[in-house]
Amino acid sequence: MRKKMTSQEAIAEAKRCLNCTVPSCRLGCPIDNNIPEFLHALSLGNMGDAFASLAKDNALPAICGRLCAHEKQCEQKCILSKDGSPLNISALETFIAEFAYDHGLTPIDKSTGFAGKVAVIGSGPTGLTVAGELAKKDFDVTIYEGQHELGGVLLYGIPEFRLDKNIVHKEINNLVNYGVKYVTGALIGKDLTLDDLFANGYQAVFIGIGSALPMTLDIPGHDLTGILSATYFLRMVILANSGKLDNKETFLNSEDEVVIIGAGNVAIDAARTAAARGAKLVTVVYHKSPAEMSCLSAAYTAAVKEGIQFKFQRQPTAYLNSKQMRTLGANRRHQDIIDNTKVAGIMLQNVEKDANGKFTNSGGQDVIPCTCIILAIGQRPAAHVFSTTKGIRIDEQGFVVTMEHPYGMTTRPGVFSGGDVVNGPSTVVLAIEDSKKVVSGITEYIAEL
Repeated sequence: MRKKMTSQEAIAEAKRCLNCTVPSCRLGCPIDNNIPEFLHALSLGNMGDAFASLAKDNALPAICGRLCAHEKQCEQKCILSKDGSPLNISALETFIAEFAYDHGLTPIDKSTGFAGKVAVIGSGPTGLTVAGELAKKDFDVTIYEGQHELGGVLLYGIPEFRLDKNIVHKEINNLVNYGVKYVTGALIGKDLTLDDLFANGYQAVFIGIGSALPMTLDIPGHDLTGILSATYFLRMVILANSGKLDNKETFLNSEDEVVIIGAGNVAIDAARTAAARGAKLVTVVYHKSPAEMSCLSAAYTAAVKEGIQFKFQRQPTAYLNSKQMRTLGANRRHQDIIDNTKVAGIMLQNVEKDANGKFTNSGGQDVIPCTCIILAIGQRPAAHVFSTTKGIRIDEQGFVVTMEHPYGMTTRPGVFSGGDVVNGPSTVVLAIEDSKKVVSGITEYIAEL
């Protein structure tokens, strides 16, 4: 986990800001944080003003400080990056938020609820942002969460080495200070329906349930055991680490040879988690080049340092059992007990991208022995909310169709949606960016009622 800055270090780093007339760092921020403003306040040692500026534009500043791709956004745009020494905006953002939480700073007044009443379904980054931003606008907001604790993917899908769970709890507590209420253990579609929420006086409902169902590869051998999704694996590990689950439930042993398919942040999180839990060998397989990886560059660098291997421009074509591996002469070690229902390897086809951007067979195949395969190739939304209500249009892939005006409203009036359930899996900061636009749409809709 990243080392925290001291107050002296943070102030000294903030003083390096040139206060540009046209701040290019701000142009690189998807959620338009007023970076020069909070850095100037920090440089003067005024933590209250620094947090007030940061919290004004971002409901989850400490989480963004850790998870946002600053090196591709604000820090890349920083004028000092031309000399190879951009401001460490991510660390400063994290420092300000944590200092505020640790010292009880609350720059935003608690909502009176006079602006209207809104229900938020889901408490991942999208749901929490919508709830927080609405509370700042004086709405009466209640989050409905199917689990017994708020946080969604922030709590159950991101490893501790990337996001300290105490930070998630602090961010949620800060939203409670804004006036956000919540109900846990309430699965919308099963325990309550959207009709029930409207009957309870809510003027608008926001659906932010993410994309929880993992995509799979429909290739030969897909019914073998030992193949699981990265989101499920990470959730099981987090529960095991917290003592809520037996370690056996993580489906990983110290002698396992693990293959991860995919190269986004979830894939690299799964690879590093498998390595940290003692897997003998971890290999990431990706059908594109290293330059096309969607994960954070810092995460890739850390994975390489931790001994994780990468095979680029390889496309999986078949999962293999022990009998098939013996036929190919690819078994790595002798097995006294043969279980042909379990995965024992994977066949990969070498691919390359042609002039039209399509991937084609470039000749040659690899066979990798493995005892566990973890898929991180995307997710799609669950249907429990939409199967119990009428009037919400879903596209052929299961994602919610929304309008541009008012932004984020579905085909059912008063029901809004955003984040992964609309746009597909993306980064936390892009989910937050979309959430803020949806809040504007909800505000506009309720104002016209």
